[in-house]
Amino acid sequence: MLGEATRKMGCLVRPAMEHLDVYCAALSMGWSPDNLRPDAAQEELAEITKCPRTFLSRLEDLQGQGPPVILPDGSSVPRLPSLKRWIWANGFCGSIALRWQSDTDDLPPTCLGHVGYAVVPWRRREGLANAALKEMLPIAREVGLQRVDLAVDPDNTASIGVIKAAGGRYVKTFITPEQIGGHTDALYRIDL
Repeated sequence: MLGEATRKMGCLVRPAMEHLDVYCAALSMGWSPDNLRPDAAQEELAEITKCPRTFLSRLEDLQGQGPPVILPDGSSVPRLPSLKRWIWANGFCGSIALRWQSDTDDLPPTCLGHVGYAVVPWRRREGLANAALKEMLPIAREVGLQRVDLAVDPDNTASIGVIKAAGGRYVKTFITPEQIGGHTDALYRIDL
């Protein structure tokens, strides 16, 4: 069970039934919580329609027991321990996820970073991603991480600014595995 840093949230809320309609509305308007897989929005809507409680329960999978993760090429890999929070400020603004492996700061090659976030287009440039990332860092410490890695398109200056504002430093530029698209990304690291 996560402790104090998880309970004291500013703009982050734990996904719950009371917020599900607003989340579904964002998905229906074309926003996707997965920057690499826009079709994830429709998949989530279908899952929510089938069983909303099951959908919500898998958003906090601290043991990595959930279904495999579908990669952009359609292949799948085992799910890592993870949790997701919704970014909330006068309504739903996006989501941020944390994933990790037990007893190490390393990630498998098909998981590009410990943290991933996506803000809905109509709420960008409000500092919400900055606030969400800074709120997620104490949670990352709670699960035992000493650092978090974030991968970003080198041309995404807005996201790079968010990472740098949270203390991120550039590590390297690399080519992602083919299952994830084989594109160029930049790796940033935040020491905790």
